Amino acid sequence: MTLHKREEIIKKEFQVLKNWEEKYEYLIDLGKRLSKKSPIFRSEDKLIHGCQSKVWLEAKFNKSRIFFDADSDALLPRGMAALMIQVYSGLFPFDIIYSNANFIYEIGFQTFLSPTRANGILLFLKKIKFYAIAFNAKISIRLNSQI
Repeated sequence: MTLHKREEIIKKEFQVLKNWEEKYEYLIDLGKRLSKKSPIFRSEDKLIHGCQSKVWLEAKFNKSRIFFDADSDALLPRGMAALMIQVYSGLFPFDIIYSNANFIYEIGFQTFLSPTRANGILLFLKKIKFYAIAFNAKISIRLNSQI
C-alpha cells in the first residue's frame, strides 16, 4: 500500500472521532496493539531524545524496504509511535524521505496534543526520516560499487 493511501486511511479514521477524548482513546488502543518488548529492546541507541516520555524506535532494512518497531514507557506516546509505524513501516526509503507528513497536521495533532507531545511526534518523524536517509545512502553505495 502506498504512503498516500496509508495517510488517507489515518485521516479518515481521525475524522470519525468527535473529540480529543476519543482521539486519545484511539491512540492508546493503537499502542496496546504493539507487541510487548523485552528490556533489551529498550536500549540507549534506540531512544528518541527530547520526548517527554521515553520512546524507542528500531529500524530494520529488508529487501529495499524499512520496517519499524517501537515502544514507550507511557500509553499515549506508545499509541503515537504505533500510528507512525502504521504509516511508514514497510516503505522504500525514498518514499519516506520525500514525504511531507501533512497528515499529522490534517488530523489535528497540534490542536489536541500538548505542545510537548506534538513535539514528540515530530521528533519521532525526524528519526524515521534519519533512518530512511541512512538506508537510502546504503542503497546508493551498493549500486555505485556495482557500476
